[in-house]
Amino acid sequence: MLVVLCVDLDDDLGRKTDVQTPVIGQSDVEAAAVALATADPEDSDVNVLFEGVHLGETIEDETVTVAAVTGTDGGDVAANRAVGEEVDTVLASLSTAEDVHAIVVTDGAQDESVIPVIRSRVPIDSVRRVVVRQAQDLESMYYTIKQVLADPETRGTLLIPIGMLLLIYPLVEITRQFEQIPNLTLGVASGILGAYLLVRGLGLDRTLDTAVERIRRGLFTGRITVVTYVVALALVLIGSVNGAEDLAMPQTTAETINTGARLVYGTIVWIAGAGIIASLGHIADEYLRDRFRWRHLNAPFYVVAIAAVLYSVAGYVLEALSPTALAITLTASTLLGVFSTLVFAIAESKLGTDGARSDPRDASP
Repeated sequence: MLVVLCVDLDDDLGRKTDVQTPVIGQSDVEAAAVALATADPEDSDVNVLFEGVHLGETIEDETVTVAAVTGTDGGDVAANRAVGEEVDTVLASLSTAEDVHAIVVTDGAQDESVIPVIRSRVPIDSVRRVVVRQAQDLESMYYTIKQVLADPETRGTLLIPIGMLLLIYPLVEITRQFEQIPNLTLGVASGILGAYLLVRGLGLDRTLDTAVERIRRGLFTGRITVVTYVVALALVLIGSVNGAEDLAMPQTTAETINTGARLVYGTIVWIAGAGIIASLGHIADEYLRDRFRWRHLNAPFYVVAIAAVLYSVAGYVLEALSPTALAITLTASTLLGVFSTLVFAIAESKLGTDGARSDPRDASP
């Protein structure tokens, strides 16, 4: 037995008509096609349904059953799952001991994404993609462009790069009027376009959307780390600039180790400040969310100890710190780290595993 499956992945048939799916039987599929054509003559799934009816009439060497299966208007996973369930219903309705094979009829590559789901249930002999003949004419090209522009995802992906390319020439002309370098505008525009294409091509747009959403939630839910991380980033940038200025200063030696020492010596104070502010913000957030642990307080002390070690070593290399001062700093940094670890470990053992705020109602009278 051969089953002709007309696939409507986005469920235009169910959304635009009162037809219940799956539709099984050649006459019922034909009636469903008429109903959809009446509701929306421009819908391409109408041609899919009529193609299924046509195949049912032309194949005469075996028993043929025509059926229409639909998905959902949601994501691809939900739509594929819905099509699979309707295919199961169609196969369960067949009363035959013969081997069942299928011909899948679709209107494009998007609907063909469900083919692996159908193949897992019934062998597929062929796939028919219905293409309307008028689509080759100039008249239907307008309709095709109109449909593409109506899709928000396609519109953003296609039109934004084209629009940016078209903006390059007027930007260059504007800069010429102000007697500035046109190459700068061309470089900035092409850089923005290249960054956009890389973000879209690597699929980073979802990551960026997630990051923006987290920042938005942080702003409206009182996350202190949003502020402290911004301050920390600013301090890192200032420290980087300060380190670059130190590198630009006259050097007493050309050795690479001195260059690295100058960079560390000029940036470590700012980076340490950034680390302390970020860790304090994280500690405050953990406390407000009742997930505070005493060991969290180690972070700012560790940052100070590590920064002091790096700063003193860099200063000693640059002959800005004496050996005695270096030894004192290293010893003090080690003692600071050990002392903070022991103190907060004892605090956890004596006061409990966390320092979360307790409910006064839980206390004994």
